Amino acid sequence: MKSLLNKLSSRGPHRVLRGDLAFAGQPGVVFTPEEGLGLPAVAFGHGWLTAVDNYRTLLEHLASWGIVAAAPNTERGPVPSHLGLAADLSTTLDICREVRLGNGKISVHPDKLALAGHGMGAGAAVLAATRRSDIAAVAALFPAPTAPPAELAAAKVDAPGLIVGGALDLRASDSNATALAAAWRGPAVLRSVHKARHNGIVEGRRVLAALGAGKHETGTARVTRALLTGFLLHVLDDDNAYSAFVDADEHFPKTTTVDPHAPVEPEKTSRVSQVRAVIGR
Repeated sequence: MKSLLNKLSSRGPHRVLRGDLAFAGQPGVVFTPEEGLGLPAVAFGHGWLTAVDNYRTLLEHLASWGIVAAAPNTERGPVPSHLGLAADLSTTLDICREVRLGNGKISVHPDKLALAGHGMGAGAAVLAATRRSDIAAVAALFPAPTAPPAELAAAKVDAPGLIVGGALDLRASDSNATALAAAWRGPAVLRSVHKARHNGIVEGRRVLAALGAGKHETGTARVTRALLTGFLLHVLDDDNAYSAFVDADEHFPKTTTVDPHAPVEPEKTSRVSQVRAVIGR
């Protein structure tokens, strides 16, 4: 498992090209291998108050492993529409499927389509998956609550799911990773990344980092890239070399496989907290 994780945390063998989705009427970007026909594709949703440039390394990484990775650059304001982002993810995936990319040397296979996202974009990906019958895989990276709730949508998703959460905030109110995994209708794996917070995969300068709400974590980003890449390569390309990434019984370094149906143990309360609770009564 360590060798697999190390392999997929490094860039793949393909040279990467970048394109602008605006030419097809959808603001956003697309990263592709230099060439390839019948490729898998994933549409990726960004988190709250972030832009697609904050995920450039992740998207380029997927493309370097032979996966067309596209991301809409919409719903970036403080009050975004999660359903709007879900619709844009679906449109983005349609563009990848229907338009011959690059110089005509790149095409996407209609049976190899996936949705993924981070934070609210993860929830939007789940919402989008319920509106299509051609989605082969869904990945929710450090998911956050959405309106309508992505947990209700997950109960309708038959496609295999990967849910990744941060060990430091898996039980926080702004993380619904466990609830999402518990509600998933199809096969799903929930993996917790050690010492990770939910904004650790976001790159570059952004509003939330300036406010002290989480900074980029290199280790978190590397592990998450590997988990996502292995999951997509196995499910979309049927590559059995990466079957461990969909197996809940397989354990990867720096991660823990979480049973979303296990009883939640109460958090330990310090003596100081107990005293304060008594005084406050």
